[in-house]
Amino acid sequence: MQSILTGKTAVITGGTRGIGRAIAERLLQEGAKVAICGRDAGGVEQAVEQMQPLGAISGFRADVADHAQAAAFIEDAAARHGGIDILVNNAGKGIFRAMEQLTPEEWRSMIELNLNGTFYCCHAALPHLKKSDAAYIFNISSLAGKNPFKGGSGYNASKFGVEGFTEAMMLDHRGDGIRVTTIMPGSVDTGFGVVPGQPDKGHEWKIAPGDIASVIVNLLQLPRRTLVSRVEMRPAFPPK
Repeated sequence: MQSILTGKTAVITGGTRGIGRAIAERLLQEGAKVAICGRDAGGVEQAVEQMQPLGAISGFRADVADHAQAAAFIEDAAARHGGIDILVNNAGKGIFRAMEQLTPEEWRSMIELNLNGTFYCCHAALPHLKKSDAAYIFNISSLAGKNPFKGGSGYNASKFGVEGFTEAMMLDHRGDGIRVTTIMPGSVDTGFGVVPGQPDKGHEWKIAPGDIASVIVNLLQLPRRTLVSRVEMRPAFPPK
């Protein structure tokens, strides 16, 4: 049976590795056309080459923390694939240390990528999404968007911001036929969020990137009358 995602266009930031890569691969397997971006041109080219056997995919070098680059990526994706149906804001970074040890440049880099980049891509994609009969925005946040932790002042601030932004945007644009969900994972097996000096507890217990991709596909398959506005994900059996 043909997937309801066949022929739809999904745009994914930070799609060359980790969670973004897993989402890109899964949506390609479901028949969607996919556009990814990343800050490293070589990494984008390699990822596109590796995923081409799965379906129609394009890549674009962009740092979405820069408004002009984020907008250029969105416009390129829409032009190449004939519109945009799904936007996944996944690009992000975390620097973890006590607040007094965090430099203003490090603080700014997290706010600009995690929060501003999400806004830039949503803002650029909205005119295209309004034309879709299956419009959906997923903002990949974190459980750090509601749970402060030691060493996380900058990261917490950026993700708390993503939570507030996403919920308000959902209210702003539900009348435009756009569903909006924030995905809040805990520890994911990507190497992200490893805090220097803390003991290595292995990785088998962590959420797999593919698990997040599965959640997104399941939400896309829900009847359009229904919206799950927030999904919290955490390892079922973390180390004691």
